[in-house]
Amino acid sequence: MFESLTDRLQGIFGELRNHGRLSEADVDVALKEVRLALLEADVHFRVARDFVKRVRDRAVGVEVSQSLTPAQQVLRIVNEELVETLGGTAGRLDWTGPVPAPILMVGLNGQGKTTSSAKLAVRLRKMGQRPFMIACDTFRPAAIQQLVTLGKQVGCDVYEEGTEASPVEIARRGLEWGRDRGHTIAIVDTAGRQQVDERLMDELVELRQAINPTEILLVASAMTGQEAVNVAQAFHARLGLTGLVLTQIDGDARGGAALSIRAVTGIPVKFLGVGEKIEALAEFHPDRVASRILGMGDMLTLIEQTQEAFDHDEATRLQKKLLKGQFTFDDFLGQMQSVRKMGSLQSILEMIPGLNQLTKRPEIQAALNEKQFRRVEAIIQSMTTQERALPQVIDGSRRRRIAAGSGTKVQDVNQLLNQFREMQGMMKQMSKGTMPKHLARLMRQS
Repeated sequence: MFESLTDRLQGIFGELRNHGRLSEADVDVALKEVRLALLEADVHFRVARDFVKRVRDRAVGVEVSQSLTPAQQVLRIVNEELVETLGGTAGRLDWTGPVPAPILMVGLNGQGKTTSSAKLAVRLRKMGQRPFMIACDTFRPAAIQQLVTLGKQVGCDVYEEGTEASPVEIARRGLEWGRDRGHTIAIVDTAGRQQVDERLMDELVELRQAINPTEILLVASAMTGQEAVNVAQAFHARLGLTGLVLTQIDGDARGGAALSIRAVTGIPVKFLGVGEKIEALAEFHPDRVASRILGMGDMLTLIEQTQEAFDHDEATRLQKKLLKGQFTFDDFLGQMQSVRKMGSLQSILEMIPGLNQLTKRPEIQAALNEKQFRRVEAIIQSMTTQERALPQVIDGSRRRRIAAGSGTKVQDVNQLLNQFREMQGMMKQMSKGTMPKHLARLMRQS
């Protein structure tokens, strides 16, 4: 997310740090580059212009000129103004009022609306709610089946009546159905179109008037750039949006829509779709996003994702096994799958301050290759229960069988076995209070 913008801004501020005191001319040159970087990242021209003006008004003032670290002060100002541009504080969902509280999901076709409905249901359940989904997209029959399939996948009830009834009647009866079953929140998936049209808007306005939703969330793809801003303005004018869900953020190298949409429309971004997995819906925190844009990491989000992905009791059990030197391939596979639930390894490393530039190195890129992780997973899954627990029994014939079963080469199996043996040895040494010489030497150098 924001990859090109982050790289450009880090280069600009790296250059500023080469100066001692900053003159007004130094600030102007840097901010000209910042403005260009924002425009290249597909940020709305008016948002970029106003942002740079606010930063300049502060950067040429006393707080920078009298600072002992002027470049750091400019960076702090940019960070604060980015947070403000992104909305200041995180937008929270409102489910007060009648139960079940209706949340209306709206948007154009192909933006991820139905998938985002299921992702939101998963998130709300983790927060202690009892959500269910109502299929009101009678325009596209496949959308109903998709919602039902996703509901089964995530264990969430879905109310549907097919395509014959009107969306308004389906929604009304769906709310009664959910109330009778003790559900607390109703996520209403609605019809979309290829573009905004009056028939769609009239249908959504009628639906809004009928169920009086506590939230009206527009689902828009960040990949569409400034078009997402235009779509948000059109929907907001007719429906009075309460929030936005920006999808496909993980595939957007520019990210200008996320920066522009709050400033142009006044609608808060509430969630980011950060991947294809059903858990990949993140709360939008302006301060954390600003920190990541400036290459300063996002440790709070990383901690939250780690807590969600790893079971505390399982971690305790694993720790005891590590101390006894009993770490197996099953344990390794389980931990690898838990890490992958958090997203790509590159996105995880980018949340750690100082490591985002490290991920640009070719050797690191190769190590983070998802294909490599799938290859390792396939090799382990091709082993028998005994082989996973006791890798030392894997002889030449077993290695050939494992390679054939996983679609890999014998050399790949050998490499994994060697690496696992080294890791086990390292863990045994560390459990005894010692450290391998090469690791100790590495730590002294760092």
